[in-house]
Amino acid sequence: MTDFEALDGPDEALEAQIAQWREYVERRRELKTADADELEDHLRGSVDELVEAGLSGDEAFLVAVKRMGSLDELSREFAREHSERLWKQLVLTGPDGAVAGETGSRKTLWVMAGCAAGAAATFKLPELFGADLDEDGLFYATNISLFALPWLAGFLAWRRRARPGLIALIAALFVLGAVAANVYPLDEGSQSLVITAIHLPIALWLVVGLAYVADDWRSTRRHMDFIRFTGEVVIYFVLIALGGVVMVAFMVGTFKAIGVQPERFIVEWLVPCGAMASVVVAGWLVEAKQSVVENIAPVLTRLFTPLFTAVLIAFLVAVGVTAARIDVEREALILFDLLLVVVLGLLLYSISARDPLAPPGLFDKLQLALVVSALAIDALVLIEITGRVTEFGTTPNKAAALGENVILLVNLAWSAHLLLRFIRRQGRFAALELWQTRFLPVYAVWAWAVVLIFPPAFAFM
Repeated sequence: MTDFEALDGPDEALEAQIAQWREYVERRRELKTADADELEDHLRGSVDELVEAGLSGDEAFLVAVKRMGSLDELSREFAREHSERLWKQLVLTGPDGAVAGETGSRKTLWVMAGCAAGAAATFKLPELFGADLDEDGLFYATNISLFALPWLAGFLAWRRRARPGLIALIAALFVLGAVAANVYPLDEGSQSLVITAIHLPIALWLVVGLAYVADDWRSTRRHMDFIRFTGEVVIYFVLIALGGVVMVAFMVGTFKAIGVQPERFIVEWLVPCGAMASVVVAGWLVEAKQSVVENIAPVLTRLFTPLFTAVLIAFLVAVGVTAARIDVEREALILFDLLLVVVLGLLLYSISARDPLAPPGLFDKLQLALVVSALAIDALVLIEITGRVTEFGTTPNKAAALGENVILLVNLAWSAHLLLRFIRRQGRFAALELWQTRFLPVYAVWAWAVVLIFPPAFAFM
């Protein structure tokens, strides 16, 4: 009989806490399974000693975790002891931990390369039917997410060995998106065309999320993993794009030196096809080299959170001083919604990178200030939109913006409430994480509603 079973029978609450702690440890890619086993063994031994000294199970767990130090410190310690791991993961190993050149790693690489090539080829496919990038820009803008995201979803579904039923559902949703983007009679000046071009990528990215979580779609942990995956894909894509800019600059200079003008090839082939392929490559890099960006991402969130907080507070001060009203024309609505989405993204990514067992600190208070500032701006925008709708009637743009701002208001308001409770030590950080993961279907339902229902509801205006 173990020491835990001797405590009035199995201490289920304590075991649940240890299981949660172990789950978070296993998210750290620099800590292997053997490391997690070793850490759990130390933790349990420390808890046993503290229970024998008279502490309750909960008290013993908290003290033992604090004695062990933060997972960041533990990760750094293991990285120092096993410094070769990072380089092996960067250079020698594939996504499954196999040494480069072994069958599994090579197969994954070839599948990724095939999907990336498929995404690039799909972008050029419409030209076979008479479409032209210069003359049919609106077609490409509306369908942009249909060129790369199905291939990324296919790669992830293959990696997860998704069941045929799930694969069929994912394929059906992409077909539905293609139909919605191309069947409705939307002309060049249609507001419904603009909101479809904005919302369809959101709806289809959440379909990619189905491929990412695969058969584990009920798991809150997997939902948070997908949120982290989203942020890391963006980071890798931006890094690839920056490298592409440097490459294009050198390409233009070197070819012009021999009298060749490569601009047409760059504009029509290299940049668009490279961008489509880069979406798949970025997803593969997150899967294969996750620990690298995991070390960078928390730094970025800690850098930009205070900067965005300062910008939002400065804007609110400027509104108060000038008594100016917010412009709610289409461009301004898109700008404010993007701003609120960035704030939500910073919150989500910082949540995914945070140790849920760590006590509240200064950065949590800074995040609360960021969320409250965003809430205030959201409320101002909602007041202006509601006033314009009441006075002049609704349009697709205003209806979409109204719904999105209401959704963001609900999310941010409850997030602020949960953050405040956590800072006051009246609630657990896990509650905030659970709230965000359970809110994901709301975004999916709204995005699909805008794409499928809004155009006919507003007579395709």
